[in-house]
Amino acid sequence: MKTDIEAFRSCGVSQRKAEYIKEFTAKVVSGELDLDAVAQMPDAEVIATLSSLRGIGVWTAEMFLLFTLQRPEVLSYGDLGIHRGMRMVYRHRKITKKLFAKYRRLSPCGSVASLYFWMVAGGAIPGLTDPGGGTQK
Repeated sequence: MKTDIEAFRSCGVSQRKAEYIKEFTAKVVSGELDLDAVAQMPDAEVIATLSSLRGIGVWTAEMFLLFTLQRPEVLSYGDLGIHRGMRMVYRHRKITKKLFAKYRRLSPCGSVASLYFWMVAGGAIPGLTDPGGGTQK
């Protein structure tokens, strides 16, 4: 790979993340990771495939599903902004896994719900506060 780690570092990327980016890119270039094939996989398989790579976790794979593949059903339990938005909208102090599962009723529009929760968490509704204090998951 021709891109030097220092080029990434000069953009504010940590050494470790730069290494992950280089490894990921090398797998794509070599054909070991076929992104066209990944795009055809069901959501769970995309998450499993991507999160098996160094430096990519479930949250990153879910964001890939949402923003790159534009999948309609992405509501990430691991996203703090979504938790905050849910706390604000539903007036909970904490979003547990059980509560989160309850809000799966937003299916099949989880991705749209994610965008709205992020907007709410970012202050889109003046005066709406976070009963959890903004720091809990």
